[in-house]
Amino acid sequence: MSDAMKSVAIARMIERPNTRQFIDGIFEDFMELHGDRLFADDGAVVGGIAFFQGIPVTVIGIQKGHTLEENMSCNFGSPNPEGYRKALRLMKQAEKFRRPVITFVNTAGAFCGIGAEERGQGEAIARNLMEMSRLKTPIISIFTGEGGSGGALALAVADEVWMLEHGMYSVLSPEGFASILWRDTSRVAEAAELMKMTSGHLLKNGVIDRIIPEPEEGLEKNLEFTTDKIKEALKIKIKELLDTPVEKLLEKRYQRFRKFGEWKETVVETDEGAEIGASSKNDNS
Repeated sequence: MSDAMKSVAIARMIERPNTRQFIDGIFEDFMELHGDRLFADDGAVVGGIAFFQGIPVTVIGIQKGHTLEENMSCNFGSPNPEGYRKALRLMKQAEKFRRPVITFVNTAGAFCGIGAEERGQGEAIARNLMEMSRLKTPIISIFTGEGGSGGALALAVADEVWMLEHGMYSVLSPEGFASILWRDTSRVAEAAELMKMTSGHLLKNGVIDRIIPEPEEGLEKNLEFTTDKIKEALKIKIKELLDTPVEKLLEKRYQRFRKFGEWKETVVETDEGAEIGASSKNDNS
């Protein structure tokens, strides 16, 4: 198994701590808020108000379960549009009171069922991207496991994007990549390496800003090791972002994502011959 595929396997472990465990380990007095005030309350998105070392913050995250029953209650961590609309409602509330927003991302992707599409899944994600890009309060996004496509990006248009050591972030899964490009899912490990979807590659290419280390014995056995690292980083970064004038904060956020709009051509070999694709200018491979 390749190093990239090992990280993918760890990121997907059912024992891996979920958003509620991170919230409980990092913040105080978390009060969960429910519903999008339009349709329903999506269990795949957890959000509310908390304190971080005396500072009021808004915390939002994509929830997964550890058992079949828990996963069914949160749709296996794949939000419906009402989940993203709930998240946006909480972010707009945070903007009103100038509370920093901290998001936790762990999803294979947004739910793609008929009901989700009928209720405007694409619009809900697109609106989050637009609104987060101009939200007048600091945003920090932390990838704790999987980061799949627009389902992850909808909570990750942030001033700072961090990732746990064995997190991942990509436009699609390595299985999907291998199936589409080579029509051969047995090449999934090769696809994972080629996609540069793990924390080391993402930091090198400027997609994320920080890697949060995990304990050698496994995150599920020593969550406190990693939550302590997150607390240390948040303590410095939240103050720094709150002290930044809003106009400068928004301009830096804009420039952070604008740089990904410049591309260069790459070539990937398929069974039928060379296939031209694209990667960002920051891809130094």
